[in-house]
This record gives sequence, C-alpha cells and structure tokens, in this order.
Amino acid sequence: MSSSNPTSLGEEPAFQPLNAEEVRSCLLKAVDFISNYYSSVESMAVLPDVKPGYLRDQLMASPPMLPSPFDDTVNELKNSVVPGITHWASPNFFAFFPSTNSAAAIAGDLIASALNTVGFSWQAAPAATEMEVLALDWLAQLLCFPTSFMSSGSGSGGGVILGTTSEAILVTLVAARDAALCRTGSGGGVTGVPRLAVYASNQTHPTFFKACRIAGFDPGNIRFIPTGPETDYGLDPTKLREVMQADVHAGFVPTYVCATVGSTSSNAVDPVGAIADVAIMFSAWVHVDAAYAGSACICPEFRHHLDGVERVDSISISPHKWLLTCLDCSCLYVRHTHRLRDSLETKPEYLKNEASESGSVTDFKDMQVGIGRRFRGLKLWMVMRTYGTAKLQEHIRRHVAMAKMFEDFVRADDRFELVVPRNFALVCFRMKASGVIKDEHADKTNRLLMENLNKSGRMYLTHTIVGGRFVLRFVVGSSLQEERHVRSAWELIKNITREMLHQQQHNIAIV
Repeated sequence: MSSSNPTSLGEEPAFQPLNAEEVRSCLLKAVDFISNYYSSVESMAVLPDVKPGYLRDQLMASPPMLPSPFDDTVNELKNSVVPGITHWASPNFFAFFPSTNSAAAIAGDLIASALNTVGFSWQAAPAATEMEVLALDWLAQLLCFPTSFMSSGSGSGGGVILGTTSEAILVTLVAARDAALCRTGSGGGVTGVPRLAVYASNQTHPTFFKACRIAGFDPGNIRFIPTGPETDYGLDPTKLREVMQADVHAGFVPTYVCATVGSTSSNAVDPVGAIADVAIMFSAWVHVDAAYAGSACICPEFRHHLDGVERVDSISISPHKWLLTCLDCSCLYVRHTHRLRDSLETKPEYLKNEASESGSVTDFKDMQVGIGRRFRGLKLWMVMRTYGTAKLQEHIRRHVAMAKMFEDFVRADDRFELVVPRNFALVCFRMKASGVIKDEHADKTNRLLMENLNKSGRMYLTHTIVGGRFVLRFVVGSSLQEERHVRSAWELIKNITREMLHQQQHNIAIV
C-alpha cells in the first residue's frame, strides 16, 4: 500500500492542505470573523494603543513544529493582531485618503485568491486576462475616456491593473525615458540619461521622486515647480513651459511631466489639458496621477477635472482608494501600449506560445515591472457588475456631501479657518491665530489639537503643510461612514478645542 494513504496500522493520513471540507470549515470561520469585525469596528479605538514590538512579545517566538486547530490561529488573530490594527475600515477614520471596500470586492478577492491564477500571459490565464481587459474598458467607459485608451477601441491603447500608483508612475517613466533616449539619438543607451529632465508640481506625491530614482533619473534633473494660492496649489502651465524651455536652452531633454488630479496634501487639481499642450511642445510624455480623485470623475459633475485627457500619454486611477475595490487595484491606461512593451517586454523560451506570437492577445507581463501577477480584474469587475454605475455614483456623492457638511461646520465657527477650497471629500482646516493663540504658536497649537484628537481613540486624522502652515486634513471616505460620524467628529473637535483654549487662558491668568 502507498505510504501516502492511511493504513490499518494507524498511520496518519497524508497532509491535504486543500481538503474540501477543511477549506469550507476554515472559510466559514474566516467569514464569521470578517462579519463580526465590520459589525464591531465602530466601537474600537481607531489608533491602537500598542508599543513597537508588541506582537513579537505576544505570539510564539518560533514557528510551531506540530499543527494546531484553526480555531487557535483565529483566537490569536482576535486577541493579538486586531488590537494592533489601525482601523482603516472604521467610520471614524478621517486620515490620509480612504481605502474603501465592499462585500463584492471582498468576495472577488477571496475567489481570486482561491483560483490562484498567475496571469503573466494570456495562455497562462485566458479568463483572468480577458476579465482584466473587460473590467478596464468598463471603467474607462464610466470615466468617459476616449476610445484611444481602451482595448476595444480603434487605436493602440489599453490598460493594465497594477498594485499601486507608484508602479504606474515607474513603468511610464521607464517608457518615457527610453523613448526620449531614442528620440535624441542615444539609441536606448544609458549615456544620454544625465540629460533627461522630468517635471511635476511641489504638491506631487513623493512617490514621483522615488520612482524617478528607481528609473535612473538624476535627482538634480527632477524639477518640482512651486505652486501657490493663486492657482489653489495647482500646477501653472505657464511656469511649466518656462522651466521646460530653460532646460532646453541649457541642453536638457524634457522627458516626462506628471500632472495630478487630487493631490495628497490639499486635493489640488492640475489643469490636465493645458499641461498636455505644453508637454506636447517638447515631445515629453505626460502622465496624470488621479489615484484618489479619478474615481469621482465617474460622476458627470466632476468629469471636467479630466478635460484634455485625450491628449495625455497615460493616466492612473486607484479604485482601491474610493471605488469600493479593496487593495490592491491601480488602473493604468496608456494611449499606445506598445510604448510600455518596448521597454518592459521579455520573451524567455519557456513563455513562448502560439497565442502570444500571434499578437492578438494581451500579455500583461510586458506592461509591468515583474512577471507574475494576481487576478485583480475579478474584484473590479464584480464591484461594477454588482453595484452598477448608479450605486457607485451614489457612494461618491454621499461622501462629497458629508465633506461639504463638515466644511460648512468649519466655516461657521470663527475659531477655525479653511486653508484651501474644498475639492472632492477633503477639508483642509486649522485653528486660527487669534485671541490666546499667537501667530508664532499657531502651528504648535494645531499639532497639539491633532494629537489630542487622535489620542482619544474616537477619530483619526492627519496633517500636511500648505503654504508653510500646519494644516489638519479631514477626509470623508470610509465605506462605513454616515453623517452621524462626521457630526460626532466635529463635536469632538469642538470639545477638545474648547478645553485647549480654556487651558491656555488659565495659563495666561496664572502668569
């Protein structure tokens, strides 16, 4: 009898990690855990009260030799891991930009994980490849993109789902770099790289600088163009043209411009069409980072922020931020997919096949940094298929309306000021320098307000620096958020502000 089967002498059954009944048992317990988490997360402190290294102290220092019941694993998850989670899912989470989720997305991610396809080529995963193509084209239609960005269009464009916007910027930088080298007679060689220059506003996400370094651009050739309140911190096309022209005169080659729709600090919006017009004058690649705010453009009232997109070379949008599709899901669209493939394509013998050689299919390995990839298209398709355009638009509009409500609260309270006009669902505000708060102490006071709010465990928000001033960022966007959570957060802000001002007045009286 084979040693892989149990024997009459009591031999243990062979290890079966995908035993159907065990899969069902574990998943049902996982589903219960998830359901219970979402029903109770509102009552949990948003920021955990733990110290660095806490988890190593609570869990085993070494991996176990023998198996344990799955229940033991889940109990450790509940008792040790959850208490150390910063609860992005909490309706009291108002920090950074949201990381949204939904029942359809969770189900899609679960099924994709179970199928466990590795879709580097069409042949390796035909349905996964075609699902991704379809989901990207659906999203492009929701965003009213020109057909030049769609695989089903008449042009040579299309898209790919990557992990993050960082990857989208990196691969387009590499494609732009290689195109510029060829255009200037360097033949793709690295000797011409020191002459290449790239451009963005000083509000651009720091991932741009990081991606430039990885792609080989000289840090000294990365131009961050100053912005100010006169353009609501958006990039001024006139200043961009002046800087690019000066570079040409100095012997540099303008290579890449990164425009942003919804910057992280203040939700600033760069004028896409005007920036594209400038970039075209210098044959530079123009990319639009619309990771957060791009999702809002499925609503007609916000679509104007993407006017001129038909003239850009690429655009990235992350449905995992605001379109109910869990991490990770960043959609990159390019007008000419061959420009990515020219830089990223790889053809080892063991991956050659008739479908790929025919040129009639998409092999996503040639549009990304790595080779292997997850079945991300499934969850994005399931979200759009399940909720439809109407519900997705309702989701965006509800968050924007709640942010508008919070903005009105701030505007009506003379202790606070709005720092920049609200765009989408981010409100940038701060306590005014007035009364007991002197100008030189305003930043310190606002930082203390943020720290007190976050230490309460009842909400979490973050800060930025705008125009040299310390600013509080209040972002509506959690999938569980309702109007009552925004109202409760404002009441907490008012109460802690009142306590702080009372304490300062008391300190002055003592002095």
